[in-house]
Amino acid sequence: MLATFLIGLREGLEAALVVGILVAYLRRLGRSDALPRLWAGIGLAVALALGIGAILTFGAYTLTFEAQELIGGLLSLLAVAMVTWMIFWMQKAGRTMKATLEGGLDRALTQGGIWALIAIGFVSVAREGIETTLLLWSMVQSFGDAPAALIGAVLGLLVAVVIGWLLARGAVRLDLRRFFTWTSGFLVIVAAGVLAYAIMDLQEAGALPGPFTSAAPIDAVTGAVALGWAAFPFGWAFDVTNVIAPDSAWATVLQATVGFMPRMTWLQVAAWSAYVLIVGSLFVRGLRSRRPTSSRPSPSPSASVDSGSTATLTQQGAA
Repeated sequence: MLATFLIGLREGLEAALVVGILVAYLRRLGRSDALPRLWAGIGLAVALALGIGAILTFGAYTLTFEAQELIGGLLSLLAVAMVTWMIFWMQKAGRTMKATLEGGLDRALTQGGIWALIAIGFVSVAREGIETTLLLWSMVQSFGDAPAALIGAVLGLLVAVVIGWLLARGAVRLDLRRFFTWTSGFLVIVAAGVLAYAIMDLQEAGALPGPFTSAAPIDAVTGAVALGWAAFPFGWAFDVTNVIAPDSAWATVLQATVGFMPRMTWLQVAAWSAYVLIVGSLFVRGLRSRRPTSSRPSPSPSASVDSGSTATLTQQGAA
């Protein structure tokens, strides 16, 4: 629940901030008449995310085990790619997010019709919705405890909606730079764990060499798949299931936080390590390049919602 709660909170708050910017700007322009069309687009984006989740959940029942593992692995890879892109996008575009969204609304109001505003609402929220659906689905598959994971995600989304509403009303201030920095760092570790799980799925499906294929190295003494350095690169890297049971609370906590599984293959370990090393290094480098200088003027009291400042919506727009 903790891992999916944090993901639901992080992704939900990002979507809530986007919606808050759009709604506040329309109200500030005196165009409340356009809000129904904007909400229609947002509703379509939410429906799309829920529909994708339903298809992934119920459509898999008709597939063979190998097909389920193959699709699960590929979708997990897609989730990792989307999360990685989002982390770096927030670092680069977070400061201009408000201006970009408002510029899109201006063009929709002056050049487009009813469908232009619907499209603005849809596109602005659909990315976060699809990304959240894929990531949560991958994590639910890896945890195996769907009810608890889904409850955590729903609670995170509900809390995000409440915080977004309070921000829009000016009732609370939140250091969004710090919030998105810490949660993005957490997502780097989560994405590494999802990547490791995707590798396991693809190995079980036979799409990648591993302990379940003919490429597995065999221990000459036990006749089982080799373990440790002798099993490199297609066998088991380690197996501590006799110490940490796969269905224990410790195993769940470790997998949810750092992507650790009591038994992992060498390809999983290599993928997890490479992702954390490469993406983590680039993430930290991006943070260093964004450090403010002492000569930079402080933001005005009416600072808009973005990822680089303590944010509240302007009182005029939230009224």
